[in-house]
Amino acid sequence: MARKTKEPTAGGIDYFSALYDVARVINASLDPTRVLEEIARCVTGAMNVKACSLRLLGSRGTTLELGASYGLSEDYIHKGPIVVEESKVDQKVLKGKTIWLKNVQTDDDFQYQQKAKAEGIASVLVLPLTVKKIVIGVLRVYTADVREFTDRDIKFLEAVSSLSAIAIDNARHHERLKVRYDLMAEHKYRIDDL
Repeated sequence: MARKTKEPTAGGIDYFSALYDVARVINASLDPTRVLEEIARCVTGAMNVKACSLRLLGSRGTTLELGASYGLSEDYIHKGPIVVEESKVDQKVLKGKTIWLKNVQTDDDFQYQQKAKAEGIASVLVLPLTVKKIVIGVLRVYTADVREFTDRDIKFLEAVSSLSAIAIDNARHHERLKVRYDLMAEHKYRIDDL
């Protein structure tokens, strides 16, 4: 589960452009679902991987709820709940660690080995979504073949996961403010009617 240090060859991924695309997506909307969907799409394309998903901790902190995914089948998406207590990988990631699983089809730490095999998933890299030192979810990158990720790959994904967590936090604050504003406006409307 250690980081790999080899660098991509000439013609490798242009992470600067990819990170710019992710930042542009985040700034385009305060709708958390739309932002997460676009991030998953951008990451999948930029990393040239099979799929990407973002999962957020449920309100009780016991499950990871799907925020968005790109490249995964409906069958795989609805394979069953991600229960933190049953997922050794997610327990580690929720403590702030980045985890690489070389082959999830044979790794006992992966919760849904058989479903991953049926989906054609080999390697998975999982990163925490952290805001103000609090992990609010995970970003997962899935590959069809066994893949080792370079330090540049991981640094790019760490930047994306940080931006994603900030975007989620901002969208949540926006929603709370909107609800408060709507309640205040409704209350004022009622008082003015008296």
